[in-house]
Amino acid sequence: MSQIQDKTVGAALLAVGLFVFTYYSIWTLVMPFVDVGHAAHYLFPPQWYAIAIPVFLLVVGVTAVFGFLSFVMLKSGKKAAKKST
Repeated sequence: MSQIQDKTVGAALLAVGLFVFTYYSIWTLVMPFVDVGHAAHYLFPPQWYAIAIPVFLLVVGVTAVFGFLSFVMLKSGKKAAKKST
């Protein structure tokens, strides 16, 4: 990829990251203090999801990392066993 494409991808990732950070910050820090009947509550899911989604993503991420490490260790163990025979 050219340098212009790299900068475009970087700018897009930065914009998405800023949007997610701002949305999540407003959802968790501001919305608990807004009245329940306010129209802004239609823009955000229930507060329970503010904890459930990051916990789910963390569990999936940790499982993926340890799954990958297990796969690599098993593969290297088979290679070492094959080499020693």
